[in-house]
Amino acid sequence: MIFNRSVYLIIFRRFAVIHHTNILAFFTSSVLINLGESMKKLIDKQKYQEALDLFNHNSTSISDVAISLALKALTCGDEDNACRIFCETKNKTPSAYGVMFKEPDSTNLVMLFNACAQLRNERALKIKNSFLNQMSKLFNSTNHVVNSFLNILIKFRDISSAENVFVQMKTKEIITCGIIMQEGKVGYVGKALNIFDHVEKPNKMIYTAMINSFGLNGMGHEAVDLYRRMPIDIHDEVTYICILNACSHSGLIDKAHSIYNNIKVKTERITTAMVDCMSRMFMFDEAQQLIDNFELSHPPGFAMYMALLSSARNHRNFILSEKVLDRMKKLFPKNKQGLIAGSVLLCNTYSSVGEDEQAKEARLKQLHQIGKNKIVGITWTAPKGEVVRFKAHDNSHPQSKEIYVEVARMSVELKENGHQYDSRWITREINDDENIESILCSHSEKLAIALNFIQQPIQNVIQVTKNLRICGDCHSAIELIAKLRQRPIIIRDANRFHHFDTSGQCSCQEHF
Repeated sequence: MIFNRSVYLIIFRRFAVIHHTNILAFFTSSVLINLGESMKKLIDKQKYQEALDLFNHNSTSISDVAISLALKALTCGDEDNACRIFCETKNKTPSAYGVMFKEPDSTNLVMLFNACAQLRNERALKIKNSFLNQMSKLFNSTNHVVNSFLNILIKFRDISSAENVFVQMKTKEIITCGIIMQEGKVGYVGKALNIFDHVEKPNKMIYTAMINSFGLNGMGHEAVDLYRRMPIDIHDEVTYICILNACSHSGLIDKAHSIYNNIKVKTERITTAMVDCMSRMFMFDEAQQLIDNFELSHPPGFAMYMALLSSARNHRNFILSEKVLDRMKKLFPKNKQGLIAGSVLLCNTYSSVGEDEQAKEARLKQLHQIGKNKIVGITWTAPKGEVVRFKAHDNSHPQSKEIYVEVARMSVELKENGHQYDSRWITREINDDENIESILCSHSEKLAIALNFIQQPIQNVIQVTKNLRICGDCHSAIELIAKLRQRPIIIRDANRFHHFDTSGQCSCQEHF
């Protein structure tokens, strides 16, 4: 991958803009221990685990105790917790730094720089300046160390030094890839593409990150065009999954077929992506045939059946849902949590077609299993730069009264323009003091949008994030709201981005 020197600062400044996110997560993943390996080591060292549990449940402010535990974590190979404990420890003494960094290997340097970036005190500033005077030595370290040091400079607003470091870095793939992914994940595809276009010779990571950004934002045709331009010899499993997902989210079933048929080694994850694509188009027989063919030479894959079950729920096909879930119970009897999720989908399918008694019976069977572990739908938005979260029927916000007045106003506009509230998206019993409209109007995404509309001035683009998939009624309502209010709305749900434009169309083209 080759960069023009003139574009280094363009890329870097985008990196600096998003520094308030967890930048280090982009860069230090290879330093961290694989979870499975880490768990095995912890099991082998029972006393350390007990100490760690005590620290997590009774976090101590005694620096020496915490630092000792951090050292023990390092000796156990648990760098992740070592770094966390060190960074969370308040009132660090000078000796604490000395103990942790007697031998400054790459792991310790990453930890030191991360701690300095978080503390941003006088001592951290001295450490930063000290390493600035030793940049030649620093560049002999791993790229993770240099990336971590870059994070300190940004946190201290030392942008000129950070730019110099970035220009001198030998490899910039991780940062560039991270920026493209970040921009794509927040819906700024144009900015991601601008970064991509300035890379003279994109490598596998850069191509795949851009394809994924297109896919997440419903730009399937652009993703396919880029995939066709990508050198065939650098395609890998992740590339295939990203392009198939892009086709899936844009309804490009023919292009997905063409791409899938030309993949020589069809892994479980690649096949799952194709099953998902077929299922979203309600091609259930074809999807089941693909699963059957895969299982002739491979063990069954749980995710394939979940893709089938999820789309059966969207199709409101409770007969197929029952068959799929019954097969899942036979094939994966030990996957308790997965089967609970499948049962919830079946309950929702029953509710969507008015089979209330079957839904109630299924819920009662699963209630003792789900307990408090059921995922609550939450929506986030930040109309004035401050993140606000909502649950359904939420009244916790200081402006709740105004929010619900705005929701009622939107509801009147929606009904006047032909919107009919769809009771099939209500997945619980309706209480005596409720009706279909009151339940659906109190969904968290509608509350978040209403909050944005009562702000002055209203943002040019309203942005909302939801931890679950958006419901069909909210999707239809928001398409109409964006058109009536002439305000673009972007919603990031559990699966993808939905760009609702002022014409009343969504980028997903109803493929959600």
